[in-house]
Amino acid sequence: MSVNLSPNIAVLLAAYNGRQWIEEQVNSILFQKKVRVHLFISVDLSSDGTYEWCKEFENKHSNVTVLEYGELFGGAAKNFFRLIRDVDFSSYDFVAFSDQDDIWLDNKLSHACKMITSKQLDVYSSDVIAVWEDGREKLVKKSYPQKQFDYLFEAGGPGCTYVFRHDVLQLFKCFLINNWSAVNQISLHDWMIYAFYRSQGNTWYIDNQPLMYYRQHASNQVGFNFGLKAYFTRLMMSKWYRTEVEKIFNLTAPAVISLDRITLIKQFCQLRRRPRDVVALLIMLVVRVF
Repeated sequence: MSVNLSPNIAVLLAAYNGRQWIEEQVNSILFQKKVRVHLFISVDLSSDGTYEWCKEFENKHSNVTVLEYGELFGGAAKNFFRLIRDVDFSSYDFVAFSDQDDIWLDNKLSHACKMITSKQLDVYSSDVIAVWEDGREKLVKKSYPQKQFDYLFEAGGPGCTYVFRHDVLQLFKCFLINNWSAVNQISLHDWMIYAFYRSQGNTWYIDNQPLMYYRQHASNQVGFNFGLKAYFTRLMMSKWYRTEVEKIFNLTAPAVISLDRITLIKQFCQLRRRPRDVVALLIMLVVRVF
């Protein structure tokens, strides 16, 4: 990339029944400042006109490409894995992920690219501002200091904040293609991808500057829970959580640490970033619900 040119960025957007929100989302992407954007959209089989709207939008914008439609992915993770596999992003400087229902501030991408370049990063992610339909807003902080094994137990923040150097994402693309069946068993793409890069020793930076509004509504596949509700939810999902940890562990770090309960208790300070999440996981380990 020439220092005199704006960064050229491929944005990968996974959509499903998102007609209500997607127009605001894609406009906030195309209105990004100091960057050149090409938006690639993959629409999971939908019933609300999302695909039809995206095709109409594509016809009006030369920098929008809608991928072939008709397959039922059944979740955002499989849809993003499809985007990573099928989009040729080798000619772009950076690649970013996008959900269908958020709002990006106009310097989101330029700031991320600047951070990657100035700090010589491989991957960038950040905090976000959660926003509800009634106007409430809350900072969602994911930028607590990274721990040695946090990638086995959580993502590097919301996937919609992830920005990669194109050659770095190519590494995961190769891994994905070679392990297609196993990777597609993972429920959360952002967690899987964070685990892959951290386990490989790549430089991943979680920024404390939120530059997007993360919309909270009933149709979110994954939203944020706060307070006691979050802990009860975590307890109720502990079997699912343990299963996901094991799947990611087997794909990325089988020789790094044992998932034996005693070993994890001894290493509990290295398993999560946020202090109260460290305590919550320790309690789950001690009372044997994990």
